[in-house]
Amino acid sequence: MKEHIRQALSQRKAEGTSSREAIPAAVLLPLYRKECEWFTLFTRRTYSVEAHKGQISFPGGMHEEEDKTLEYTALRETFEEIGIEPNDIEILGRLNYQLTGGGLFSISPFVGIIPYPYTLKLSNEEVASVLEVPIKYLASEGTMREGLYPLNNGALPVYFWQYGSELIWGATSKILKGFLELVFPHGYPEN
Repeated sequence: MKEHIRQALSQRKAEGTSSREAIPAAVLLPLYRKECEWFTLFTRRTYSVEAHKGQISFPGGMHEEEDKTLEYTALRETFEEIGIEPNDIEILGRLNYQLTGGGLFSISPFVGIIPYPYTLKLSNEEVASVLEVPIKYLASEGTMREGLYPLNNGALPVYFWQYGSELIWGATSKILKGFLELVFPHGYPEN
């Protein structure tokens, strides 16, 4: 599976652009194998963070001046938020930029393999909890839904997944949708 994902990411067509007005940011879409099944890990943001309070997201954040690259930003933020050492993450590739709904952030998503099991150290300021979701569930037909989010004088189309009581939506769902469409265009493999 790892090589399949790496190959799919290497063949992506670069689409989307980073907006000059948007703040550069980067996230990690972390993957791991647990009990013969592939999972991704999300974080639930605390209500004390500045943006996207209480939402489900991938580990990541704003690019800082001392960050060498956006990949470095994703790795640094992952370590700061959930305690995974950058050297323990195997980056497989990246996805296209995503702008947040309001256009405030231009997010560079990176896909990486994290070790499992791993003792996570959650940042009390930024991360309330983590959410493990099987990739097979996310890629299953009918689990992703589309709706409208009221915005200013109109509505913004949004994609979302409901996993138990958790709602995965916004920029996180756009990144996830892009990943699933690129890596599993014909559905999730059965073996």
